[in-house]
Amino acid sequence: MSLKKALIIIILILLVDQISKIYIKTHFALNEDVTVFSWFKIAFVENDGMAWGTKLSDFFPFISDKSAKLILTLFRIVAVTGIGFWLVDVVKKKKSKTLIFAISIIFAGALGNILDSVFYGVLFSDSHMQVAEFLPEEGGYAGVFYGNVVDMLHFPIWSGQLPKWLPLVGGKAFSFFDPVFNIADVAISTGIGILIVFNKKAFKEESKTEKLDSELHNSLA
Repeated sequence: MSLKKALIIIILILLVDQISKIYIKTHFALNEDVTVFSWFKIAFVENDGMAWGTKLSDFFPFISDKSAKLILTLFRIVAVTGIGFWLVDVVKKKKSKTLIFAISIIFAGALGNILDSVFYGVLFSDSHMQVAEFLPEEGGYAGVFYGNVVDMLHFPIWSGQLPKWLPLVGGKAFSFFDPVFNIADVAISTGIGILIVFNKKAFKEESKTEKLDSELHNSLA
């Protein structure tokens, strides 16, 4: 797969991700939700931490929430930069299409969430008890690097009481699936899933014959 095709994939995912986030941010108040199906809701929440809302300050109490947010955003920037270099490297080395595709969608997802963290605090007003305004005259709800990631996809597929015969958790209330996420999260999870499930195909080494055929094809193209 060429770098051009990888960039097209990245741009498409970014467009869908950012358009969906901007729409939610400018049409929903925080914690507002709409039931699409019994098992699917559009639910606007904001995440100022890591996956599932976890914060660095949860693990290191001596770090303030503001410092934890900045550290997390900077770490995300460093991580996505590394993923970007990895993508360019595997494309140059003509690695498998599976590997390039997986890295491309992971990169797109990571970049999509970084855009929220870096810019959304400046671009939008606060969403508490109101629909946010884009580019408000009085300024955004936070500074650069301190924005929250917008999530909106919620799949409350099942909720109820677990059978009493189950050890430890029997008789307790349980719901599946509680987390709210976004398109960028889907891209990251899908990419990681591809690398795990199709590990051998993604990281396979081309034989000398395949490399010669590839070089011949490129020279004739």
